[in-house]
Amino acid sequence: MSVTALAGAVELLDRSLAYTRGALAEVRADHLGLPTPCRGWPLALLLAHMDDALDAYTQAATGEVSLVANRSLSPIESIRDQACALLGWWLDHPPSEVGVGDRRLAAETLVAAAALEITVHGWDLHATVGAPVDVPPDLAGPLLIIARVVVGDDDRHGCFAAAVPAEDDADDSRQLLAFLGRD
Repeated sequence: MSVTALAGAVELLDRSLAYTRGALAEVRADHLGLPTPCRGWPLALLLAHMDDALDAYTQAATGEVSLVANRSLSPIESIRDQACALLGWWLDHPPSEVGVGDRRLAAETLVAAAALEITVHGWDLHATVGAPVDVPPDLAGPLLIIARVVVGDDDRHGCFAAAVPAEDDADDSRQLLAFLGRD
């Protein structure tokens, strides 16, 4: 494990959580039926997915991810609680690699992928409950590099929409979103 790479990924995760917490603060119960940029996913389903993902990323800090969801709070409460706990776990208990099913991943790869997913769904939340808020440049740039490495054509089905064209002069935020199928 590269301690420096993991530290950089955890720092990126911290910024992704801060960006997404801003969107979560805007979510109200009457928003739950709203459509999201994730085609076919109302906000309630997106929140349930985010809750499951945060639970898995927190479990990953123990070195293994159970593929069984564990929900006891509403998704909004659970996401807020897990977002706070997630960072602490990765700072205090980082394994060198993580088992996900029958695969082993380097911890920094999993944390970087978590930052990518959390940020993009944070943008989805912002777009659903108000005006989309650009991903900050210091977050979008590194995540665009990560997205191009971890999201291949085979990974899109069920996870990401097909890439959409970005303007020639698009900044990193718009390029990232376009690469992940958001317009």
